[in-house]
Amino acid sequence: MSTSTPPDWRAANRAHWDERVPLHVASDYYDLEGFRSGTDALRDFEVAEIGDVTGKSLLHLQCHIGLDTMSWARDHGAARVVGLDFSGPAVEAARELAAEIGLGPERAAFVEADVYDAPSAVPEQAYDIVYTGTGALCWLPDIEQWARTAASLVAPGGFLYLAEFHPLTDILDDQTGTRVVRDYFTRDAHVSEESGTYADLEAETVHNRSVEWQHTMGAVVSALAAAGLRLDFLHEHDASLYQRFESFERSGDGYYRFPDTHARIPLMYSLRAAKP
Repeated sequence: MSTSTPPDWRAANRAHWDERVPLHVASDYYDLEGFRSGTDALRDFEVAEIGDVTGKSLLHLQCHIGLDTMSWARDHGAARVVGLDFSGPAVEAARELAAEIGLGPERAAFVEADVYDAPSAVPEQAYDIVYTGTGALCWLPDIEQWARTAASLVAPGGFLYLAEFHPLTDILDDQTGTRVVRDYFTRDAHVSEESGTYADLEAETVHNRSVEWQHTMGAVVSALAAAGLRLDFLHEHDASLYQRFESFERSGDGYYRFPDTHARIPLMYSLRAAKP
């Protein structure tokens, strides 16, 4: 558990995300028109690492507006997907979009609940795949409770899959990514008051207070092991989904990387952990 957890962290973060949902729905970043027309929202390495999901059930924790969730059903054949998010507007947007693309609640259901309350909120007791990541863990103060919660929802023989931004990127300077300027091991909350959103940096917003935490690679892996899951793999990637550092260049495959003159470092990681 974090050593500094502001009492309003959950309320502040919920208000922060609730306000940004309509901005994200309207943004080029999420490209809902493209998604409606059939664009797969998933990353290629996720599809390769998770493998065939045909006929399987999948739970997506912290799903936001559910594009990734729905892609597993529409584009990859999952029998049933459930998305969970604590933002009411996000869940409502996901439900509306699912209906638009012809995914009824029997194929794609969305639940409004805090991730720590997921076991009592989702419709089934366990799922073949529990899926999460890409900017999810930083919003949670207690990584051990998260791991116990996620592990409890994995069916025997199933697995948890996590794709997340590498914690190393949290400690480097924002301009060049070449200097260590923050403490890697801190468990303290990081409180910010930044307007806008990654999908629209110039957007005028009111609920700008947000509370985040960084979790080391060791903390995440150890928490999953303590929760009874067995690590199948841990992969580190030299690409990011957005321009995390000002020096990033966009590659032909759509990912962002440092220029060739910069030594490579891990920018994302992915892991799969099975329940025996």
